Amino acid sequence: MTTKTKKAEKTEAFTFGEPEPVMAARDIMGYAESWFSGKWYEPPISLPGLAKTYGASPYHSSPIQVKKNILVKTFKPHPLLSRQTFAGFVLDDLIFGNAYLERVDNRLGKPMELKHSLAKYTRRAKEDKYWFAHSYANPHEFKADSVFHLIQPDINQEIYGVPEYLSSLQSAWLNESATIFRRRYYDNGSHAGFILYMNDAGQSSEDIDAIRKAMKESKGPGNFKNLFMYAPNGKKDGLQIIPISEVSAKDEFFNIKNVTRDDLMAGHRVPAQMMGIIPTNTTGLGDPEKAARVFAANEIEPMQERYRALNDWMGEEIITFNKYEIEGLGTT
Repeated sequence: MTTKTKKAEKTEAFTFGEPEPVMAARDIMGYAESWFSGKWYEPPISLPGLAKTYGASPYHSSPIQVKKNILVKTFKPHPLLSRQTFAGFVLDDLIFGNAYLERVDNRLGKPMELKHSLAKYTRRAKEDKYWFAHSYANPHEFKADSVFHLIQPDINQEIYGVPEYLSSLQSAWLNESATIFRRRYYDNGSHAGFILYMNDAGQSSEDIDAIRKAMKESKGPGNFKNLFMYAPNGKKDGLQIIPISEVSAKDEFFNIKNVTRDDLMAGHRVPAQMMGIIPTNTTGLGDPEKAARVFAANEIEPMQERYRALNDWMGEEIITFNKYEIEGLGTT
């Protein structure tokens, strides 16, 4: 008498790739102070990290663009400072908390042009000297007293500035991580997933293998494929589909996106009406004209005053602004 041993079935599980955020806290805030490297001082925070974080979330980059666009719109071009140069100067200030302009003189020592020096690579040295360190192997030293440095003050040191939104960076990274997780979740095809529970003894190992193969081939690109199964000897409830789509509703994706959005908006202080955000309540977001007036008075005008520091450094009126018109309502 021959006894057949039933082949044991193995439980299979799989995982998909880990999220890959633009930056982590240790990558951008790894410095304790502005230490001297031998030629120049290193910034207190990672400037390449701030540059990468700029694209981490639309709620981080968009407010910066809003401020930059308004400032460029109201700026009056000067023979020494073009609108394009001013736009790059402003963008550096808003992203890095530092902005630099190099004064180029003619043979007689008179100012001929103001050139924008990228804040990501500009470094401050001792005695108010500056270097352009795009290549650490071959840095360029600026002529003495030729670089204007605008900073957003830091409470820990006075060599470099830091951006005002620093406290909201954790929210920017969390917002990005949530988006990356959800994108990978969809790319993997698991958003259409379920548990296929089979307890029908009438199914052979070959049938189970065929079902397993069909399920695997429905993942990834080309998902949402239909699956046909014929079980003539099956029993009621022998094959059950248990949806797991509720997992996607419980992963706090929407809560994380909304909370981090609010944190970033608070960090940048740009009204939601000016950001194109769709209101989720029936009352809306309020009067956009009133919000724009308050924003202009509380944010744009103080920023314009900061940029006028260049006039004191140059000894003449280089930076001036037009009125900022809000739907026919003029505000200086």
